[in-house]
Amino acid sequence: ASVIDKNGFLHSGDLGTKDENGNYRITGRIKDMIIRGGENIYPREIEEFLYKLKGIKDVQVAGIPSPKYGEAVGAFIILQEGAQITDADVRDFCRNKISRYKIPKYIFFVNSFPMTGSGKIQKFKLKELGVELCKKQGIEII
Repeated sequence: ASVIDKNGFLHSGDLGTKDENGNYRITGRIKDMIIRGGENIYPREIEEFLYKLKGIKDVQVAGIPSPKYGEAVGAFIILQEGAQITDADVRDFCRNKISRYKIPKYIFFVNSFPMTGSGKIQKFKLKELGVELCKKQGIEII
């Protein structure tokens, strides 16, 4: 498919917003959007929220395939050195602050993210990692 359509519009695959001055701000990628039970969830929104939790060094959010909802929210968290955060801490931090359907169903504490040779995070590999970690930990994906 061509990235430029018949009307001359460029389809970059980026998501963004336009402010009152006409400036654009890139907020994510269309292919990274999570669709959970018909709700569109933007990973970056959840990532920016989770960065506010003390002890989180880095976080990535990706859709984990779900037979019931299509996808479920998975958070992959790298902790700051010495930090001790549990799944319950993350969920408690989210509760009553973000919409319930945006609260990560699956929380994985990892040491690194899968990266390309040019240093970009490979979200599709995070999805695969999430499924693999659920199986290893005996977590049923619903």
